[in-house]
Amino acid sequence: MSYVIGGRPLADRLVAEMPSFVRQVIASLVQRVPAYAQLPAEELDGDIFRVTEHALRGFAAVLATGSLPSADELRFLRESAARRAEEGVPIDVVLTAYHVGIQVVWETLVPEARPEEVSDVLALNALALRYLQLVTPVVSAGYLDERQTMFDDERSARATLLTGLLSGTVEASGPYVVLALHIPPHPDELLDGVDAAVAGRRKLRRLRTELERHSREPVLSSLTPEGGLALLPGEDPPLERIVADVTRSAGTPVTVAAVAASPSEVAAAAVLAREVLAVAVRSGPGLYRLADVLLEYQLSRPSAALRPLASIVEPLTEELVQTLEVYLRRGSRRPAASELHVHPNTVDYRLRRVAELTGLDPTRIEHVTLLAAALAARRAR
Repeated sequence: MSYVIGGRPLADRLVAEMPSFVRQVIASLVQRVPAYAQLPAEELDGDIFRVTEHALRGFAAVLATGSLPSADELRFLRESAARRAEEGVPIDVVLTAYHVGIQVVWETLVPEARPEEVSDVLALNALALRYLQLVTPVVSAGYLDERQTMFDDERSARATLLTGLLSGTVEASGPYVVLALHIPPHPDELLDGVDAAVAGRRKLRRLRTELERHSREPVLSSLTPEGGLALLPGEDPPLERIVADVTRSAGTPVTVAAVAASPSEVAAAAVLAREVLAVAVRSGPGLYRLADVLLEYQLSRPSAALRPLASIVEPLTEELVQTLEVYLRRGSRRPAASELHVHPNTVDYRLRRVAELTGLDPTRIEHVTLLAAALAARRAR
């Protein structure tokens, strides 16, 4: 079928005026799409010009025959999309180019249509829609396949570097902050009828994306929905803000232990970060460095004094232990009562019971240090 607009077959006019149409399409892309405006002139005049011309000639063939693109034509479009993926051009920008090309042809030629050519205009509109319906998934597939290959290669390279750093067999430039993370389940993971594995992967993807957002360099990580390790490039990143943003993105209270290290020290730092996390996770979510849990960490090391120290609070019930921990952390009875959701007199009564059972009075400053150490030893066991 030959589509006639303005008394002339549309395919013939498109081929005859091809250079002009190509320039119009590229000019429209540069004007409408910021990513094209940022491309080098040599690329616009070279590869982009050739691809645009090839696509328009393919569309002219569609107009001349009424048939959709052949397998060879679709293969070319797929390969072109893969090259855009290699260059880092966003997929929405790639797809927009095809729509803009059709739109330029439409806006240039259709206004010239005569009354007797209305049926051709309507048929042209339907054909253009079928063309875009066929081309869009082909271009998307070519682009995404290449991006997946690039992602797999990058992920493999990151995994190799991470493994080498953790084993001490590879060195990289620049310092790192080793993060050990404990990630509790997201509320969605606990809902009946919800696939917990899917909810967990979504949580992990959000967390990884947030970590990457805070670093100009690739973040090396070995993470599962429950936690793991991440190596954050840089000497002094804003860890408090990073942990706050990661917690918000994950949608669950995350506990993070951080240890700074040079590349040669990453292996040892990872061991220390895991040990600090094991201690810190008992104290609640947030960011912890070794300095924040020195006493608890030291008491978690093998020691002949650990068992006798923990035995000091063995006579206490779980309720009394909880009350003692909250009281020592909050520093006075009223804040402790508020956190425990009990009356201040109840806190007083429980503290008296602690004193009776341990021989140490939590309200006396000379006894506080030993009680805190006993609680830390109890947690370490």
